[in-house]
Amino acid sequence: MAHIANPDPAPAAAGATVWLPIPLADIPGLPEGPTYVHWDGEDTFPADPAAVDFYVPPYWKGAEVATRPLRHGARPRVVQTLTTGIDHVHGHVPPGTVLCNAHGVHNASVAELALTLTLASLRGIPHFVHGQDVEEWRSGVHPALADRTVLIVGYGAIGSAIEHRLTPFECDVLRVARTARSAPLGPVHTLADLPDLLPRADVVILAMPLTDATVHLVDAAFLARMRDGALLVNIARGRVVDTKALLAEVEVGRLRAALDVTDPEPLPAGHPLWHAPGVLISPHVGNATSAFLPRVKRLLRSQIGRFVAGDPLENVVTED
Repeated sequence: MAHIANPDPAPAAAGATVWLPIPLADIPGLPEGPTYVHWDGEDTFPADPAAVDFYVPPYWKGAEVATRPLRHGARPRVVQTLTTGIDHVHGHVPPGTVLCNAHGVHNASVAELALTLTLASLRGIPHFVHGQDVEEWRSGVHPALADRTVLIVGYGAIGSAIEHRLTPFECDVLRVARTARSAPLGPVHTLADLPDLLPRADVVILAMPLTDATVHLVDAAFLARMRDGALLVNIARGRVVDTKALLAEVEVGRLRAALDVTDPEPLPAGHPLWHAPGVLISPHVGNATSAFLPRVKRLLRSQIGRFVAGDPLENVVTED
């Protein structure tokens, strides 16, 4: 599973070439010294990929685009993703290349959406919106988030950011991560504790990375442990959830779901998830907010500055 490591100092970068998906003029304050090349996934490369030393893959363009330079001779010293997850470049980063993720960049945006989906689902907002479409006054009583128990599965930086935003809502929070530890707001349990924790939760929020260990973590057995009427919120990756198993639960109305990510994705027309009862779908927009660019620019200025100075890079990821 991927985790943040304590890296060795970056190599000296005099005369290095840096590929960025954002125009240089839009990132004031970048360090002098490197040659900067702008490439945002166009079919034609602006320079020889074999010459790139520090590569920032285009964002929102998919794995095929992100890995294209790596499949055409690029052997950079550093690959800096603009995502927290690294599954889109997994298996394509050359040996000896330092891989860094965008740890911290997406915390605010994704945590906001996790709360948005949770509150919208609990309070019946989709029902009200459909009523507005047909000018129908649809009153009724809906669950509050207050007094509910929320289980966060994947208690990293984003999971912690979600909890900090949950705190004012007067709910209880349970936390699960790969390893047990003490956190400022309470204990963090392990995945092995899930069978005991799931029946306690009214809301289960998925915030873990996609790895071999988390593919279909949410399977029929996981869902069966959730209490009747519970809400599953997925802002992680679609393949974390077994879609067939989830459909079996929501189609009979035992569980509800709010999904920013799906499997398959994009969700094709005619897929049963579109119209499954109690399911709210957003089109993978957890990161798509005005908070993205300012945080990405700060990250790039910091990381390239460290690279040029030969200082240790941040957010170095290793896979074990």
